[in-house]
Amino acid sequence: MAPTLRSYEPHDFAALHRLDQACFPEGISYSKTTLRYFLTLASADCVVAVEGTRVLGFVLSEENPPLAHIITLDIAEKRRRQGVGTALLQQLESNLAARGVRSVLLETATNNEAAVAFWQRRGYRIEATLKRYYLGRLDAYEMRKILPGIARKTGMQSGESI
Repeated sequence: MAPTLRSYEPHDFAALHRLDQACFPEGISYSKTTLRYFLTLASADCVVAVEGTRVLGFVLSEENPPLAHIITLDIAEKRRRQGVGTALLQQLESNLAARGVRSVLLETATNNEAAVAFWQRRGYRIEATLKRYYLGRLDAYEMRKILPGIARKTGMQSGESI
């Protein structure tokens, strides 16, 4: 059964924080203060995947169109490789594109081969290596995807040429 995707609600906070702690090692996972900060930014977008009342994953971004930054994508270990991350990312990218975002950036550890492959399969390309980005010792790739523009009505009448 496909999870339900919805926007973040404040009552999700504890579950999102627990999931982030489970997905990333200490020092890379977010503290409650930092996660709350990102979630309450006026420019934040957080899409949550749920099954009943259980949070399966979430993706969190901030934006300043035409640019957005993915802060984190967290999926419960038992639900990885089942399309949850892809569904969350597609919804987020659709939300961002509708608000005028054309370019999405993110960082991921160079030694996290599964994550690098996930992002590359979804159209993200490595742009740079950020030395000692995580914990002052782990390198990260900065990755970017250019989102397709939304088709707009041109207002042309039939018979007019371009």
